[in-house]
Amino acid sequence: MKASAPGCPCGLAPVLFLLLAAPPTAATQKNGINIYSLTVDSKVSSRFAHTVVTSRVVNRANIMQEATFQVELPKRAFITNFSMVIGGVTYPGNIKEKAAAQEQYSAAVARGESAGLVKASGRKTEQFQVSVSVAPAAKVTFELVYEELLKRHLGAYELLLKVQPQQLVKHLQMDIHIFEPQGINFLETESTFMTNELADALTVSQNKTKAHIQFKPTLSQQKSPGQEDTVLDGNFIVRYDVHRTVSGGSIQIESGYFVHYFAPEGLPAIPKNVIFVIDKSGSMRGRKIQQTREALIKILDDLSPNDQFNLVSFSGEAAQWKPLLVPASAENVNQARSYAASIQTQGGTNINDAMLMAVQLLDSANQKELLPEGSVSLIILLTDGDPTMGETNPARIQKNVKEAIDGQYSLFCLGFGFDVSFAFLEKLALDNGGLTRRIYEDSDSTLQLQDFYQEVANPLLTAVTFEYPSNAVEKVSRDNFRLLFKGSEIVVAGKLRDQSPDVLSAKVRGQLHMQSITFQTESSVAEQEKEFQSPKYIFHSFMERLWAYLTIQQLLEQMVSASDAEKQALETRALNLSLQYCFVTPLTSMVVTKPEGKEWSEVAEKPVETKNKHRNFYLAGPSGKTPSDLWRAGPQGPLNSPHPYPLMAGKSLLPDMLLESAKTALPPGLLPASLRPGPRLVLVSQPALPTLGTTAAVPAPIQAPAVILMLPGQSVDRLCVDIKHSQGPMNLLSDPDQGVEVTAQYETEKAQFSWIEVTFKNPQLQVRAIPEHVVVTRNRRNSGYKWKETLFSVIPGVKLTMDKAGLLLLSSPDRVTIGLLPWDGPGEGLRLLLRDTDRFSSRVGGTLGQFYQDVLWGPPAAADDSKRMLRVQDLEYSATRLLKLDYQEGSPGTEISCWSVEL
Repeated sequence: MKASAPGCPCGLAPVLFLLLAAPPTAATQKNGINIYSLTVDSKVSSRFAHTVVTSRVVNRANIMQEATFQVELPKRAFITNFSMVIGGVTYPGNIKEKAAAQEQYSAAVARGESAGLVKASGRKTEQFQVSVSVAPAAKVTFELVYEELLKRHLGAYELLLKVQPQQLVKHLQMDIHIFEPQGINFLETESTFMTNELADALTVSQNKTKAHIQFKPTLSQQKSPGQEDTVLDGNFIVRYDVHRTVSGGSIQIESGYFVHYFAPEGLPAIPKNVIFVIDKSGSMRGRKIQQTREALIKILDDLSPNDQFNLVSFSGEAAQWKPLLVPASAENVNQARSYAASIQTQGGTNINDAMLMAVQLLDSANQKELLPEGSVSLIILLTDGDPTMGETNPARIQKNVKEAIDGQYSLFCLGFGFDVSFAFLEKLALDNGGLTRRIYEDSDSTLQLQDFYQEVANPLLTAVTFEYPSNAVEKVSRDNFRLLFKGSEIVVAGKLRDQSPDVLSAKVRGQLHMQSITFQTESSVAEQEKEFQSPKYIFHSFMERLWAYLTIQQLLEQMVSASDAEKQALETRALNLSLQYCFVTPLTSMVVTKPEGKEWSEVAEKPVETKNKHRNFYLAGPSGKTPSDLWRAGPQGPLNSPHPYPLMAGKSLLPDMLLESAKTALPPGLLPASLRPGPRLVLVSQPALPTLGTTAAVPAPIQAPAVILMLPGQSVDRLCVDIKHSQGPMNLLSDPDQGVEVTAQYETEKAQFSWIEVTFKNPQLQVRAIPEHVVVTRNRRNSGYKWKETLFSVIPGVKLTMDKAGLLLLSSPDRVTIGLLPWDGPGEGLRLLLRDTDRFSSRVGGTLGQFYQDVLWGPPAAADDSKRMLRVQDLEYSATRLLKLDYQEGSPGTEISCWSVEL
């Protein structure tokens, strides 16, 4: 095995770690396993991420104890090395062909030794876990290395670290280094566990081409307020992009290998013809069809006026919305929205007929010359189950669809949940120039659907081909692509020939809407080699490993749609590269053997998408029995032992898995209240009418006003506003100098905001709050957050923070601070609050913004000093002194006396 190289920072595609090596503090005192050092070193050179996770533990108990090392890594990542150091002896992982690894594992089990690597598949991650028994006072060092070529998604590369040590760690440090020769365009950080105290442990430094993010909290910073538990439990995310031009992209060269990144800026979108094929079978009933309708309505709104579209819905039979494709005019989109909102579920699943109907719609339009010249035709299929009616043989459906499409259109498949065969949809899409995505059943399913559409919403080029001088390069990865979408990136890599020219040139040809285009670029070999000589940011021969990684990923993808004859050759090439470069891929496995007595043994390979969320996860004891076998063994089986599975956070792994499965499998209404996701809204009923003979009515509770305004420089510093008349969306605030606008929908019958939306012009950012959650949109990319989940996000120009009370603050040094809050006290609903209001400009306006212009207060009324008038520009309002609840610090609120106006 090659020695592991240093490592390279940060990242582009979603990268996620779960750092978990021992129980929480209280449990640690019981079993004695203490993590005294936990480090993550991630180096990203030219999008290629090399990550090293190291955990050092010691057993402070007087008896043998079990320590567990667990990391969640990105699904697209390949493990390249793992080792344990126990008592000064290193136990390395061996990467072998899957069959050979299974033999080694079986032999280790037969000898009573434990063979390591357990993996399970999650939404974005795969799980690596190994446990080992530790003698009293003994120390163990775990080290895992993995690599990934980060993928550009909606204009950004993303590195996601899930930090969950579950105990205080004396030395906890994350270092993320980024080196991008094209230059770093923007850099953002986000965390779901960061507090103002922890923010002091985060440092970010950046120049034109490099960035370093370090998180190094002290023990006191890690502590929960008033407790000895750690506050570190959540995600840490880094997003960035690089500078781009309208050119042939960037060619980068290191140690005799090259990589070509292509994502030109400034190209107009090509008009598209899109057919949405929506499953409305009985299994889609409930939240799935509701979320599908919501997403489809939003997607229809995002269609360009130059697009054409149609809808096909299906259960046992397929039905088209219109006989032909129609332009995405306002009238047609409104009609389609009404149709989408009326989709009802029933019956079976006839995918074959629905797909052929969609293809026929495009064929008919093509034959009648109704498809604009140079346009792109897409079919987007959403289904949650396998075919049950009509043609049900998956292979025949794939054959029928491929023959019908005949290379003319691209097919994208969305599998909703885990009851659908991902392999079936993946081949269906790859056979027809598209891709497949799983939509997870969760509160953010609507956002997942919208984000997928945004990925394919703006095609920029078709028939993209890369050309290099044959005397200059060899072993080039895939060099032709059907489509390039806005926000994505095409990557080609290869090897320079021994006698290659001093300058590597390339041509990229493609088709715009109405014309062909050729991009040309060149790169000096000597200058590029010099770029990658900084040992702090570069690990040796990283570009050769990048080339191998990319080639293996493409070979594995080609295997899905290849014939049997082609598949064997592709598999052989991918296997040889996996072994040569020590990658754990679907064709290889890593086995770590450590000498111990009888205990649980674990083995795993690279997981693949399947129906069952945990299908690739299994444990085996020395007997070779799986947990299900042992479960059936009866009361005397091993499951009745105190800890039948490796301890994690002081409890058995299996119950956690079952708990998570229960959360995803059961409707929220059937879960115990403590397990239900999202906020709980408390309905406050009106006080009951007094019965006959009652001497006094129970007074109504004091309500919180719709909005409390802080008025700087006024004789009245606090104004309570109640909204009594509202029709449609309201412009609450608009300040062109501040570059901010706040709009909302107020329901007078419920006396609450149904939504509030804050829009910033620079940076371009939108925050939309509804009673269930908050959605942050940047560069067409949506991120959803539940209320009362901590958030700390720093974007150039604005900071977003949310605390456990649910107060979301949007702030920056020179802007008004805008707060959003899910108030659940009397007068429940969303609330808006404003701070630093002296920063409003003289041009502020809107329903609430008007009160930050010149406000003139009249004297208290002679007959009733609790009433007075105020004048704002040419309008007069009556103000009354009332008792209200101040919601600004969260429930239960404090009673205040304020001047109240009604709008």
